[in-house]
Amino acid sequence: MTRTRLIVNADDLGLHPALDTGILRAHREGIVTSATLLVMGPGAPEAVARAREQGLALGVHLALSTRLAPAADPAHVPTVAPGGRLRASWADFARAWLTGQVRGEELERELAAQLARARALGAPVDHLDAHQHLHLLPGVRPRVEALARREGLPVRWPDRLPRPSWWRTPGPAVKTTLLTLLARSAPRAASGVRRVSAGGVFEAGQLSESTLLALLERLPAGDFELGCHPGEGHPHVPEDPAWTYGWQSELDALTSPRVRARLKDVGVELTTYGALSAT
Repeated sequence: MTRTRLIVNADDLGLHPALDTGILRAHREGIVTSATLLVMGPGAPEAVARAREQGLALGVHLALSTRLAPAADPAHVPTVAPGGRLRASWADFARAWLTGQVRGEELERELAAQLARARALGAPVDHLDAHQHLHLLPGVRPRVEALARREGLPVRWPDRLPRPSWWRTPGPAVKTTLLTLLARSAPRAASGVRRVSAGGVFEAGQLSESTLLALLERLPAGDFELGCHPGEGHPHVPEDPAWTYGWQSELDALTSPRVRARLKDVGVELTTYGALSAT
């Protein structure tokens, strides 16, 4: 009988102290097994040190938006980071990329620089994903997967099928459905590239205890990732001032004794990308 193995990955490590504290607590006291690092985040060096101290597995949250400074020399990536900063939003980057305003060679240079920065900070990188899932864009996907193949790293693949209940909240439903279509219509992964099916996109910022319990009940057999966004309180993130997620409610859900008990009841095994790659 095929078992269910689940990676619970917290995004945005290194971006804000309240997010870092929540992620680390969700690992110590809850079900988070992995986190992805925004290497250009102001708290990235300290976050890596704290994560390593408590044994939290780390990947790289490749970023092409959110007003961060690039990892590469800004002079070498002017179309990726005009004015020395990444574009403000995923929509701004997508529009620029799809209209030919971003040079492919500069994108490749920035992606490689972010991975190199993570390793220079001491992160034992075990996978790649992308901030706001921009790795699914046509033309970006093959470049991210080429990097993953070269470095022997698996990639998050948000391909969860829509559910009718999603349409009660049309905004997240439309975005998640679009990402699913991009993931499922992409060409088959090249040899040496492992895509790990992922959920949690629709629930991003609203992963309550009841929602998390329902997600665990629906997991089929196989290997999966659940993305999440724990944090402490309701922080103001200067790089994205309009961003308002339910960070605290996600932290409460991820540290809930009821959630851990449900995992045991349904026979789900918590794991990491590194453990999957070793089998």
